[in-house]
Amino acid sequence: MSADLNPTGKRPNLILITTDQQRGDCLGCDGHPCVETPYLDEMAEQGVHFATAYTSVPSCTPARSGILSGMDQWNHGRLTMAGGDALEFPATMPGELARAGYHTQAIGKMHFGPQRRLYGFHNMVLDESSRRIGNFVSDYHEWFEENKDGPYGYRDHSIDWNSWMGRPSHLPEHLHPTWWTASEGVKFIKHRDPTKPFFTWLSFARPHSPYDPPQTYYDMYINNKNVPKAAIGDWCGEFDKKVANTNAPFTHRTDEEVHRGRAAYYGNITFIDHQIGRFLYEFRHFDPANFENSFIIFTSDHGDMMGDHYHWRKTYAYEGSARIPFIVKYPRGWEVERNVKCDKPIELRDIMPTMLDAAGVPIPESVDGESLLNITRGREDWREFVQGEHTGCYTHEQGMQYVTDGKEKYIWFHHTGKELYFDLQNDPLECHNLARDPNVQTRIKVWRHRLAQLNEDRGDPRGQDGELVVQEKAITLTDNYYKWKQRAAEAIEKGFSY
Repeated sequence: MSADLNPTGKRPNLILITTDQQRGDCLGCDGHPCVETPYLDEMAEQGVHFATAYTSVPSCTPARSGILSGMDQWNHGRLTMAGGDALEFPATMPGELARAGYHTQAIGKMHFGPQRRLYGFHNMVLDESSRRIGNFVSDYHEWFEENKDGPYGYRDHSIDWNSWMGRPSHLPEHLHPTWWTASEGVKFIKHRDPTKPFFTWLSFARPHSPYDPPQTYYDMYINNKNVPKAAIGDWCGEFDKKVANTNAPFTHRTDEEVHRGRAAYYGNITFIDHQIGRFLYEFRHFDPANFENSFIIFTSDHGDMMGDHYHWRKTYAYEGSARIPFIVKYPRGWEVERNVKCDKPIELRDIMPTMLDAAGVPIPESVDGESLLNITRGREDWREFVQGEHTGCYTHEQGMQYVTDGKEKYIWFHHTGKELYFDLQNDPLECHNLARDPNVQTRIKVWRHRLAQLNEDRGDPRGQDGELVVQEKAITLTDNYYKWKQRAAEAIEKGFSY
């Protein structure tokens, strides 16, 4: 383990807590005007809040590939929401930890392919929302059907999985999937192998739509005057139209509709926060020594636009979609500075090397991320920026790549050549596109060149001779994806797969 930070000499337990589709600004410790996250704020006070954390591919499956493998998107292969095959990555976070003697458990939403593929976990219990491939039934749904007290379904409130609508859940708290996920976490703590350190990924399927918190949590926000209205930029006029589709990714909704959606979304976030608090409370009281010796990361796979710039859902480069919450809490005995806010740009692929570093497990050469403990150690040569993309963002024309350091952001639409540039320090909600401002052309040229060079270095035709090149049809799955797919097929045939 990191002996320079951990003088106890004891390997820590490792806990990764993720939400699905939570914006980076939706934390009390991030300064949100109304969202309440007391337990997460407490974690940040005991560790580090990384305020400029991003997801390189802002949708579920590719983002989780980065978490699982520690690889950047070109190397794990998914540049958009595509590909559901069994993959045999060179290494996975649970696989490396299991080989090092950790008891590994996945709980909640994994969004793996196939859905029960372990990828190095010893066991998993799943809540996969509506995703049901073949004869798969999630563990939450089986549990729900066994425990409900009437002839109703878990989604009888009618709101769909990508809807902008919000309302309180028709379910009591103890039947909501958020409650189930925390309960399964508590069950694992009590049933795990007590002779080993453990790694668990506790993954909540909310606040991803449906925006359906229990009534108590909806009531916290529906009449709250501090719920912000949607941000509307000077560049988004083309999206200023009302679309009847209740799952529309681009639509101008009324202030009342946006408010209800945000009240329900925020309610889901606070409900999750309270259930994280319940999980930590039960762990602390059941096994106080191991609780104190636990290294915890909290984050999300991507954000949610929540009506900003008439956009909903994810896949976009904008802050609401691409910036994510990120908190690290250290074990009690570690000699580190706490209550730190860090503005260095980090990414989801940094989770795997950080967890392995904390456990004293060698980091495989296939991992592209960097251990965040290097920042804690005071290393100065951290990356200057992060790069992300999504080949298509619900329409062909919106397919994009972006580069940012958390202070500036350059977005390039690779099918059209359109550019956006934002000064995030003075315009954090990205309301003013400065792409044509003569005063910042030198900065834009720097970012444009950085993106072109990155593409060229990895063999992506979007970068040639130091310039960005518009593509009529951009890549969705790289050659690496098909390599990991072929490796999986061979491993499965021989009986030596994950």
